[in-house]
Amino acid sequence: MSETAARATGAPAQSGDANRWKALVFIALAQLMVVLDATIVNIALPSAQTDLGISDGNRQWVVTAYALAFGGLLLFGGRIADLWGRKRAFVIGLTGFAAASALGGAATSGAMMFGARALQGVFGAMLAPAALSLLAVMFTDAKERAKAFGIYGAIAGGGGAVGFILGGVLTEYLDWRWTFFVNIPFAVVAALGAYFVIREPEGGRNRNPLDIPGVLLSTLGLVSLVYGFTRAESDGWGDATTVGLFVASVVLLVAFVVTETRIKAPLLPLRVVLDRNRGGIYLSLGIAVIAMFGTFLFLTYYLQVIKGFSPIKTGFAFLPMIAGMMVGSTQIGARLMTRVPARTLMGPGFLVAAGGMLVMTQMEIGSSYASTILPAMLLLGLGMGTAFMPAMSLATLGVEPRDAGVASAMVNTSQQVGGAIGTALLNTIAASATTAYIKDHIAGATSKSQQQLVQMEGAVHGYANAIWVAAGMLVLAAVIVVAFVNAGKPDTTTVASGEGAQDEAAVPVVAH
Repeated sequence: MSETAARATGAPAQSGDANRWKALVFIALAQLMVVLDATIVNIALPSAQTDLGISDGNRQWVVTAYALAFGGLLLFGGRIADLWGRKRAFVIGLTGFAAASALGGAATSGAMMFGARALQGVFGAMLAPAALSLLAVMFTDAKERAKAFGIYGAIAGGGGAVGFILGGVLTEYLDWRWTFFVNIPFAVVAALGAYFVIREPEGGRNRNPLDIPGVLLSTLGLVSLVYGFTRAESDGWGDATTVGLFVASVVLLVAFVVTETRIKAPLLPLRVVLDRNRGGIYLSLGIAVIAMFGTFLFLTYYLQVIKGFSPIKTGFAFLPMIAGMMVGSTQIGARLMTRVPARTLMGPGFLVAAGGMLVMTQMEIGSSYASTILPAMLLLGLGMGTAFMPAMSLATLGVEPRDAGVASAMVNTSQQVGGAIGTALLNTIAASATTAYIKDHIAGATSKSQQQLVQMEGAVHGYANAIWVAAGMLVLAAVIVVAFVNAGKPDTTTVASGEGAQDEAAVPVVAH
């Protein structure tokens, strides 16, 4: 039945491929695997470090090797998806990620582990933008798009917290190696399902030759930026290497932008980021993720070190946030996205999350989970879920199909860079506040138990100071949304494919 006929008879309009909802299952499964991996390895890190004899100075590379490869190659991965086809890039990314996970689980040395994590980052950088851009080109009806991105957004937001639970269970009851091996069944099922179910729309590829200068400049620039923040956390902001990395990243990224304005087939067409709505989404998401990633870190330490929770109990303590994200994404964001402008969901969503952060700043050593952490997590999850869902959809709305992979990669890049910045920046703020507190109060502690109490109070004081900054960042994200994002509610029609410009915009019409 055609869409016009459907409207005349009152039947629901159909759009896209008939298997698109089945495809969503496998796309969501792959996204869950990638997001889980970001946190599940952190829980297993102490055990893996002991088994493999990795020094304290080198243990950061288990996380950093992945972050550098993933963050640095995302734009390249998005362009590969546009060139090869999203389905092919998606399946190759899954296959490679599974192989790298098997290598990590079988690691016999630190070097082998670091290499496996870097390979995971390489294939993750191909997989993540391919997954999001598949959704962008397969779901073109506004209401269906809202539902699909609601599910995707909930998984993207809540999967990290699930990783804490799964990581704790696998490490405590099996072995740290299973935090790598568990990726393999996820990847195999998703790859097989994608191969047989996904039918990518025709005519959406970008067959222009690769922009090699753009690839090199963007990759080196992003790697320098991510590594700079990683170094700042461990060696300080004034360290010569840290400063050098930041200077290099600025020079390389400026050179990248200049190159993209002059080349015929750029890696990142500036039309993708100069659109005020997409630009506002990328910027606000990056800032919001800075706040969110740092808070995950502090909550984990607070619950395990200060409150004495086990890894498994800590993972379960994050469940209210997951519940809040699910409700915010699927029940608020998805239901209202086709009825109200995106900024009326995103702005208040970030502010609700900031409210959760403010509740969290009140935590003390003796605070109960039920009175402080639980309501804070619920508000944080509800706000972020409500904001993330329309953000994920709007970030690729209106983009030409040939640019869908790069636009999707920009969403992931803003989050990945935001996560690296958040961990380093907020950790530094917390450490400085802790040091100052202990220095001011340690003189009055005469016994060992009093000194230990002052150190714990100092740690909590540091967490609270950093979370105040995180709350401010969420307010800033809300301001950016209100200032830049002016797209109205999506119309419930779908732009028909045709010749010329219409053929390159088979997406919901947006009323301004």
